[in-house]
Amino acid sequence: MSQPVNLETDSRFPSGKWVGFFVDKRMPGKQEMELTLLFANGKMTGDGRDRVGTFTFNGKYDLNDGKCEWVKKYVNAHAVDYRGFNEGKGIWGTWEMHWEGAVFTGGFHIWPDGMADPTQPASEEEADTPYEIDTNESGERELELAPI
Repeated sequence: MSQPVNLETDSRFPSGKWVGFFVDKRMPGKQEMELTLLFANGKMTGDGRDRVGTFTFNGKYDLNDGKCEWVKKYVNAHAVDYRGFNEGKGIWGTWEMHWEGAVFTGGFHIWPDGMADPTQPASEEEADTPYEIDTNESGERELELAPI
């Protein structure tokens, strides 16, 4: 019988669905990823998919400094090393792949599904400028900014 898993309780590392992207100068734009991750006892495991294919995750994380390292292994294909940090807005960092004597590198950012994309600027509501309508001595209406 297998031991029960003690899932991570730190809010930076929730187990479950994650989303995000990687960037690779050989491909235009952000390459989206969908992942299912399990965080427990400093180890992270999971699987997912992106435009390259399906993959597994196996690595570690540190609660003290938020540092994360893992290997993303595509099914029946190559592996990619990831190194990043979690500062409460998902995990961001760099990846590196060695293939046929060449080294390829890029960046990434992943975050729990349901969290707003932390790479996008926060939207701010714009309010209308407050004003008052007055009537002058000749009966014409005048707009005047109201004091704040």
